[in-house]
Amino acid sequence: MADTSIGTPEQLRDPNYTPALHRAIPLGIQHVLAMFVSNVTPAIIIAGAAGFGFGSDAGAQGFPDMTYLIQMSMLFAGVATLLQTIGFGPVGARLPIVQGTSFAFIPIMIPLVAGKGVEALPVLFGGVLVGGLFHAFIATFIGKIRFALPPLVTGLVVTMIGLALVKVGIQYAAGGVPAIDKPEYGSLLNWSAALVVVFVTLALKFYAKGMLAVSAVVIGIVVGYFYAMAMGMVTLEGIATSWGRAAPIAFPVPFKYGFEFGFAAIIGFCLMAFVSAVETVGDVSGITKGGAGREATEEEITGATYADGVGSAVAGIFGGFPNTSFSQNVGLIAMTGVMSRHVVTIGALFLILCGLVPKVGAVIRTIPIEVLGGGVIVMFGMVVAAGISMLSDVNWNRRNMVIFAISLSIGLGLQLDPKAVQYLPDTLRILMTSGLLPAALIAIVLNLLLPEELSDEATEEVSGGMAGHSKGSLPQDGHV
Repeated sequence: MADTSIGTPEQLRDPNYTPALHRAIPLGIQHVLAMFVSNVTPAIIIAGAAGFGFGSDAGAQGFPDMTYLIQMSMLFAGVATLLQTIGFGPVGARLPIVQGTSFAFIPIMIPLVAGKGVEALPVLFGGVLVGGLFHAFIATFIGKIRFALPPLVTGLVVTMIGLALVKVGIQYAAGGVPAIDKPEYGSLLNWSAALVVVFVTLALKFYAKGMLAVSAVVIGIVVGYFYAMAMGMVTLEGIATSWGRAAPIAFPVPFKYGFEFGFAAIIGFCLMAFVSAVETVGDVSGITKGGAGREATEEEITGATYADGVGSAVAGIFGGFPNTSFSQNVGLIAMTGVMSRHVVTIGALFLILCGLVPKVGAVIRTIPIEVLGGGVIVMFGMVVAAGISMLSDVNWNRRNMVIFAISLSIGLGLQLDPKAVQYLPDTLRILMTSGLLPAALIAIVLNLLLPEELSDEATEEVSGGMAGHSKGSLPQDGHV
């Protein structure tokens, strides 16, 4: 319920209203805290997949490259958020939209960097830049492509993103990929740290209200961090060393890792830009409905999509990942009732400040991977749940069941057994093993090409008796 002490009901629904600073600052930081862990997690996952994250030789030098990626995630989430709240010409919705590193691109990025170290980053950031520019281009016709991405397609894609990532959560909770062949992998100590995070998060989600519930994952990780300290998994000496190694302030370096354009990276990022753009349209609509009680305008939707793309492209130049609007923000605005874009601007400035201070990243990197795993299990599980929620809006006729079945089977199957396509050319193999792109492409094409209805007989023989029957059908034994 909205706090009317912050302003009148009319003011609270106005994106241009600015509450008093002593109210606006904590409200702005709230928005950032609600997405903070989600925002920096992709950097940690990509560093780990590439081989310079937790458990790697880079630990001796204090994980400098992972720290830089974390730093850029915070900095350019703040910059992209400013593009949304303040706007720049046609760029930005001028609404309280919080931007952050997108989970959607992780299944695309992991095959691009897997085991290749820092040498894989030039191609990765080349893809981020081109994909961001393409994302901005989509803004010019976003209204015209929404028909190609109904809930059947978007729900499938979001579900696939979550399914691709849940394995990461389990591996982190058990001790991380570098520990897989070691005796401590999957130990009770490792799992206890992850489960503390899971249980604290669940307790806050179900039994707390307000900001405690919204920031449940952050609080869960903080509690897990203290538990890890008590169990000797983190030491004060280690924290002090990490803090001491980090510079007090550092600015982003353009093309820090070089730049290279790879076909697989460009195709992957451009295709995922479609899905991200449609997700942003949904977030903008949710914010205007929940906060202002109205539909989003065409200018707001177009401006938000422009900001997504421009923010991602700029991030790619400096070593950041693709940005998108964060859905957690929609629920937070509905909870506080404060629609002010200037409140979120304050949150963006806080993010930028964190991104310019490497010591913040230095503290984040001391979080044990098992503790992070507990948070990741919850976050990626929620991504799967969000996808299933989208699928609940689908009319589950036989046509849609067939589209979903084929897309999921191929997409998930390729994720589970990437060696099935090991003889394909490198570019195609990388795109196929993500699982996400083939599933999305199949779903989009089949949805556009297949006739609206399939007969009962068309799916009966392949459904194993589980196809379901329309009203009026005879029972299986033939008796009326």
